Amino acid sequence: MQNLHIHHYNGYQVVPSAHRLPDGSFASNLLLERKSGTNKGNRYQFHVLDCFKDEAQALIHSCKWAKRWVDTRG
Repeated sequence: MQNLHIHHYNGYQVVPSAHRLPDGSFASNLLLERKSGTNKGNRYQFHVLDCFKDEAQALIHSCKWAKRWVDTRG
């Protein structure tokens, strides 16, 4: 399955995702990857950043959260 929400922000590849929880809500998740000059990169995974009533809200939250995280860490 292709994630159409992948984008780049300040040198990071931002991969938001969401999954349905048993109660029907959606958890927002995030994968951030940053490549370095040595082909070794940094990879950061965040799970269940927050929960939302629909998948779209969870994905939007993951994207906003990613921007804040990148902006505060450079």
